[in-house]
Amino acid sequence: MADSKQEKDRSSLLLNTAIGFLGFLLFILIFSLIARVLFPRISSDRVEQDPVLISSVIQLEVLNGCGVPGLATNYTSTLRGYGFDVVETGNFDHFNMEKSVVIARSNQTENAERVARALGIEEEHILREISGEFYLDVTLVLGADYKTLNL
Repeated sequence: MADSKQEKDRSSLLLNTAIGFLGFLLFILIFSLIARVLFPRISSDRVEQDPVLISSVIQLEVLNGCGVPGLATNYTSTLRGYGFDVVETGNFDHFNMEKSVVIARSNQTENAERVARALGIEEEHILREISGEFYLDVTLVLGADYKTLNL
């Protein structure tokens, strides 16, 4: 009989511990939700100054078109600070791009225009290449003029 009582006490202790732990997790989740709603994160002073940049998320691919090692990767955090969602970086198919270009990958050409405007790329350097195979909105190809961009 004593063994049965000890087993019930152990079972009860485990159940109470599990309930307490789950209650603690629930408290943390609710606190995080309230904090996220009351204090949204904006990571860049530039984004706070230009609200046009943060109205909708633009998925962006950044490609190195001039051959400077690590160029696309180096600009990723800056572009994310502007409010763009950089989903991929890499090299363009060649490294002799003199001017940086923005390529619209979806029917939302205004997204490409917003990227170009934010970076100071002239409108004649916005191209349109729409295909159902692309999962992103815009491709940015950094050319030899990358130092003149608003980055």
